[in-house]
Order: sequence, then structure tokens, then C-alpha cells
Amino acid sequence: MSHADRNITGTPEALAVPARRARLQESWILLRRNRLALAGMVIFLLFFAVAVAGMFLTTGTSPALDPNLVRLQEKLRPPLSRANLNSLRPEEVPKSGVYLLGTDELGRDVFARMLQGAWVSLTVGFVAVGIAVVIGVVLGGLAGYFGRGPITVAGVLAVLLLGGAAVAAGTLPGSLRVLGVVVAVALAGVLVLLRRRRPGGLPSFLGLQILTVDMLITGLIDIMLCFPSFFLILTVVALLPASIYNIMVVIGITSWMGAARFVRAEFLSLREQDFVTAATALGVSDLRIIFRHMVPNAMAPVLVSATIGIAGAILAEAGLSFLGFGVPPPHATWGNILSDGKNYLFDAPWLTYIPGCAILVVVLSFNLFGEGLRDILNPKLRERH
Repeated sequence: MSHADRNITGTPEALAVPARRARLQESWILLRRNRLALAGMVIFLLFFAVAVAGMFLTTGTSPALDPNLVRLQEKLRPPLSRANLNSLRPEEVPKSGVYLLGTDELGRDVFARMLQGAWVSLTVGFVAVGIAVVIGVVLGGLAGYFGRGPITVAGVLAVLLLGGAAVAAGTLPGSLRVLGVVVAVALAGVLVLLRRRRPGGLPSFLGLQILTVDMLITGLIDIMLCFPSFFLILTVVALLPASIYNIMVVIGITSWMGAARFVRAEFLSLREQDFVTAATALGVSDLRIIFRHMVPNAMAPVLVSATIGIAGAILAEAGLSFLGFGVPPPHATWGNILSDGKNYLFDAPWLTYIPGCAILVVVLSFNLFGEGLRDILNPKLRERH
């Protein structure tokens, strides 16, 4: 073999593709062996497809399936019952001529409402978990990377002042204001912690070291974990205007603790690795080391936590909607469909069983799929198979 051939076939880039392909094949084999996790993934994909279809079929000025169309003369019809064409106007007749999942107390098509509820649940779950993951990665990464690094009185005051300024800026809607507070506090913390090594960067009379970074963030995590999450969400939602955006933001900012603890634990291990030591010796900035080198290596447990967290967010939204504090009308959610059906448990049991079974199956699928991901992404567990 010539020298040129050895350069072509022996480069790290050429060897990386087969290695990556082998890793993906190994992960797929492990997933196929775990039948429950595979079933969870299939149900998750079906739920995703149904939710996206629900977005297109139930929204717009003239939706194909109108979840809010009232037909009082057709109320409480059982599943698979045919529409009474003699009592309905042409625009009130369902597209298939059959109420696939029956109708509710106002004659609204339960199938259309379940489709819209699937899209609402998917949106709330993914957005809320996305917010929680961002907050958890930032705070957990800071706690794990800086560890026992000191934070000053000026740092604490800067965080509080920026947060107060965000609250005082009352020009934003309630949901955006809450998100603005979180972002402002996180950014202030990042700026203060990254400047802590620069002498003279803070006034000397405020330079007293009172806390460590790890102590401050883990203390905040412990405080948040002391409160029952659902009741904390319920309290905040009751104080804010009813909105789907408020629901997503509130669930997100009250469920970041798990991701933060996972990231902190991973960072405590990764910061002792050779590649971090080499990057520090080369003068790479802390911000680049954290987000360019350490975060990608710490995302495996976060991905598992996020998958299971989506199930928790869907359950939280359904519980809030069941109690009347969730997504406001006219949006249909599985929680408020379940709430409407509780008054007709014996006369129209499908109004309770259909959304209840849907919540059970979807939440169970996310949990099973998350457990499967945990086995695949954990090297120690992978070696046992």
C-alpha cells in the first residue's frame, strides 16, 4: 500500500464513520432486545404523528375537523355512531359521517377534540422540558465546573438586581416576563462567575467571599425540591392569566432540578479528564470549555431525564386542565375532556375512558422509552448485555 493510500484510509475522519456506524448498530440491537422500550418508542412515534396531524386537521379558519362545533341535538352519542343527517346542516355533518369516538355533552366530536388535545399535550411537553433542560444545563454546568469557586456579595447582588429589573419591566406578557426573569438571572450568574478570576473586576468593598458556586446552586436545587412540584405549579398558575404559554413556562421553571443534578454530577467527573486539563492549559475560555467540550459529553443522562420529563409535563398539564387551571377554552386538552366526562361517568363512560387511557398509554410509552435510552446510553449497563 502506498503512502497516499495509507493517508486516505488511516485518517481519523475515515475511521470515525465506521466507528459511529457500529455504535448506532449496537444501540439499535440493544433497543430491539428491550421489547418494552421498543414498544414505547413505537407508541411515541405514533403519538407524535397523531399530534402533528391534529395540528393540521383542527386549526385554521375552516378546519377539516372542528373540535369546537356544537351539535346539541347529537350530544352524548356513543363511539362509532352514525350522524343523524336529518337534524344536521351540511356543515355540521362529520367528514366520515360517523362519530368515531362519540360526542360530548355539547355534541362536539370527541375524536376531533382528542386530536387537538394530542397536539396541545405534545407542545406543552416538549416546550416545558426544553425550558427545564436549558435552565438545568446552565445551572448544573456552572455548579459542576466551578465547584468550590467563590462567588462574591457583588455577584449575588447583581443577580438579584437583574432579576428585579426584569420583573419591573411590566411591558411584557406574564409568561414572557417569567421567562425573562429566568434568562436574566441565568445570564447574570454566568457573567459574574466568569469574571470571578479577574482581580479588580468588582468593587473592593463588595469583594467579600461568602459562598461557593456549588453551594449556592445546590442550595437552590434543595430548596426547589422541598416544595411539592404540582402544588407549586398550581399556585403559580392560579396567580397568572390563563394561557397555554404560562402553562409551558411554569412547568419548565419548576422542573429543571433533575437535569441540573445530572449535569452537575457529569461535570464533576468530566472536569478531571485530560481533555479539560489540556483545554485549560491552552487558555481556552471557561465558556467555550463548558458549552463546546463538556456539555456534549454530559447530555446522555439529560436526554433520558428529558424523555421521562415529557411524560411528567403531560401529566402535569392534564392534571391542571382537569382542575380547571390548565389550558383555557376553546383549546381542547385531554385533561379538560376528562374533566367534562366526570359528570357523565355512567351515561357516557367513553368521555372518561378514552382520554384517561390515552394519557396512560402515552405517559407509559415515554417512561419505557426513557428507560431503554438509559440502558443504551450508559456504558456500564451496555457492557452487561
